[in-house]
Amino acid sequence: MYDRKTWVILALCGGLLAANLYYSSKNAAAQAQLRAREEALQKSLPPAGQPTTSTAELTVEPPPPPTEEETIVLENEDVIFTLTNIGGGIKFAEFKKQFQVGSKTELVRVNRHGIGPIGGLAGAGEILENVPYAYKADESIAGKKAVFIAKLPSGLIAKKSFTLQEPGKAGSSYMLGLELKLENTAAIATNLGQWSLFMGEASPTYQAEVGQQTGFFWSENGGIDFKDGSGFTGGMFSSAKSLMKSDSAKPVKFAGVTNQFFATVIRPAEPAVTNVWAKSTQVSIAAGASAVTAVHAGLQLPSVSLNPGQPLTLDYLVFIGPKHNPMLQKMDSAWGNGWGEVMQYGWFWWVSGPLNWLLNTFHSLLDQVAKNWSWGLAIIFLTITVRIIIWPLHAKSTHTMKRMAKLQPEMAKIKEKYADDPNKINTETMGLYRKFGINPLGGCLPMFIQIPIFFGFYRMLQYAVELRGQGFLWVEDLSQPDTLMHIAEIPINILPVVMAISSFLQIKMTPKTGDAMQQKIIMFMPFMFFFFCYNFASALALYWTTQNIFSIGQTWLMNKAPEPELKARTGSDKQSWVQRMAARQAEIQKAQKAKSQGGMRDVTPDSKKKRPPRTGG
Repeated sequence: MYDRKTWVILALCGGLLAANLYYSSKNAAAQAQLRAREEALQKSLPPAGQPTTSTAELTVEPPPPPTEEETIVLENEDVIFTLTNIGGGIKFAEFKKQFQVGSKTELVRVNRHGIGPIGGLAGAGEILENVPYAYKADESIAGKKAVFIAKLPSGLIAKKSFTLQEPGKAGSSYMLGLELKLENTAAIATNLGQWSLFMGEASPTYQAEVGQQTGFFWSENGGIDFKDGSGFTGGMFSSAKSLMKSDSAKPVKFAGVTNQFFATVIRPAEPAVTNVWAKSTQVSIAAGASAVTAVHAGLQLPSVSLNPGQPLTLDYLVFIGPKHNPMLQKMDSAWGNGWGEVMQYGWFWWVSGPLNWLLNTFHSLLDQVAKNWSWGLAIIFLTITVRIIIWPLHAKSTHTMKRMAKLQPEMAKIKEKYADDPNKINTETMGLYRKFGINPLGGCLPMFIQIPIFFGFYRMLQYAVELRGQGFLWVEDLSQPDTLMHIAEIPINILPVVMAISSFLQIKMTPKTGDAMQQKIIMFMPFMFFFFCYNFASALALYWTTQNIFSIGQTWLMNKAPEPELKARTGSDKQSWVQRMAARQAEIQKAQKAKSQGGMRDVTPDSKKKRPPRTGG
């Protein structure tokens, strides 16, 4: 007869097997559809009677450097796209409503450290073929469309058309349409898979930005993969890399580069099995500041053999904009699904997404009342809302902890009585809990629930571009620390100090459980988090401080309630399943200990067994 644990394991294995079969069938169908699409694309190119081998070399006969750069500006209410004939792409993009940290005039500029233009043709992670090559502006429409055409050293004629999108759709102001027309003028066929579209670079927007937020990503069927810049430098478990690739066998839906708040995304009209490559460089984003890691990347073109004299058109969408969750979610219905994944909330997306929606909802309501402080007040209201929702769990936890505190004298007696037998201590302690109907996990449950809430809140506030430049009380920018001054080059941040003090008071008011050492460790935690969060965004410190103050008030109210009574339950003498398992484990360990002590046979006479009569000499 199988026990319950065996049935649970069998059920889990069955569920995993069913899930594996389901997703394997979906991936197989997707692969079949993709192969059919590529075969149709290949058949659309007539045979040329020439061997389909590539002779395009990025270093053969480099073109002369251009004598003069020409730029074309495409502009709407949110973005200024500056395009260049050097490489035929987007030299940089500036956001009209986003300013550099600490400035009210300098706009945020994307691809400001780029080694080439966004949309330029590049090799598979090596060099840009057309960095020194000048395209010719052709058929451009002032303010709406920029067209560049050139014959490249490899024999390809490339014609690129960048077009502003019509307003009305979510995110349209941050989007450009890219039509790439290619024609092979060489004598033999060439494989387009040796080239890629350059996606520009991403670098931190300010010196203290966490480096792990800058990197490149790609989206496949079933999720998004992100690699940050630290992967290039290596570490304890990996070696340094000069080039990183996706090496995926699944169709790539889109790819891009990103930092904390902004992203550049290139999305092909048709997903294709391809690679995404990336490299890193060290750049300086402020005068006299230490270098930071920037990441630039490219999306490989489809692996299609282009015959001599044959044209091919590839269509893309180029997104250069903020990681604004409400906008990205709406873009799913306007431009195809998957845009919400650009937020990179990680494991706790199911917490961060709803919290971001609530944050923006509160802001839209409070903006009518207190416009200058609306975002800070929205964080406070959101924190209070979450704390009210989990109030019953917190109340139950406090009640359980109070009852457990009353058992401390009895638990001390058990530890003294069975000082040499830890298993017996555990068994008797569980019996004590059962006797008085106490669930020891009841005091920890709210803490476990708050873990995903905290990390989800943290991740949401970390990437909330809405908070950039928004003030509250003395805070000038909620996305930055609330530094009032510097003393001996040490920033003085107020909110982390208030956070630590309120955390200490909140823990001080909580009923004490566990031994003295555990209580000292718990009391030390506020100071540990103080140093950990000192230079974090003030929005996070505001959230934590609000939560602590709310908890202090909640604990004060709970302390006013009548003290719980300890009453032994009827039928509590019967051992629980946990006790039986603990007793069984103790017996097994006792038997193993006896066996390990030499395995000697017990020859002690049994007084109850009759000794046989002695015989012989």
